[in-house]
Amino acid sequence: MSKIIITCAITGSIHTPSMSPHLPVTAQEITDNAIGASEAGAAILHLHARNPDNGRPSADPAHFMAFLPRIKQRCDAVLNISTGGSATMTLDDRLAAPKLAKPEMCSLNMGTMNFALYPAAARITEWKYDWEKPFLEGSDDLVFKNTPRDMAHILHELGDQRGARFEFECYDISHLYMLRHFVDRGLVGGPLFIQFVFGVLGGIGPDPENLTHMKLIADKLFGDGYTFSVLAAGRHQMPLITLSAILGGHVRVGLEDSLMISRGVLARNNAEQVSKIRRIVEELGRTVASPDEARAMLHLKGADRTGI
Repeated sequence: MSKIIITCAITGSIHTPSMSPHLPVTAQEITDNAIGASEAGAAILHLHARNPDNGRPSADPAHFMAFLPRIKQRCDAVLNISTGGSATMTLDDRLAAPKLAKPEMCSLNMGTMNFALYPAAARITEWKYDWEKPFLEGSDDLVFKNTPRDMAHILHELGDQRGARFEFECYDISHLYMLRHFVDRGLVGGPLFIQFVFGVLGGIGPDPENLTHMKLIADKLFGDGYTFSVLAAGRHQMPLITLSAILGGHVRVGLEDSLMISRGVLARNNAEQVSKIRRIVEELGRTVASPDEARAMLHLKGADRTGI
């Protein structure tokens, strides 16, 4: 099997500060977590920003630029900037930072969907900030908008205009067919890097059968023109990404996806999760890819051609 790419999603826009004291919020915390994850073996760092004053997900380019150059100076990992941001943000807001940073890689969500976080609110009894509870509870009436027009716009602005390649985030089988549609239109070229996403309420469930089915359909649609990675929410993180490694895929960890390192134990940082999955995949006989090996595998433009 080919070398395995470990992606680490440092903070995301799903979890809130009341859920864990270890969730990175400030530029320094995001930077330190990113460097730790890179040193532990993550070749790709998937990055969101937060308002350092209250931990709320932020699309402000100034918040991104407070940590992006610092991370680039201290490690050679691929910096992958979200174009999803948060489901509460406008598309223009979501693209402001990646348009400025011109990264090697961006995420691209492949469909409009429900994105329900509200069950998490019932598990919290003490709130650190007043925005958190309504943010979570309001997701019972939230649609994460990613229309074909939105996707074409992102492909043009960040791909055609700025040379980024994409991590195509597919939360359901239909998203694979949407990606095939964009390939057929000539707007997407290979090699494709597809992130199968499991366990978000509104997307496909975190069942092993769903992972094997996603791979089966992707094989049918894309043949040998793609590689896949897996992320899974919460307690499903390690079992499903281990299955991905067994099936020849890549893996993603990080506090965006799960706040835990083991049952009932909060991860103290992102590096703990990277170290755990690295140990697992190496015991399975896989070899962890370096950042430059990941760049070659994914045909990235190189860190020297970004705006960071």
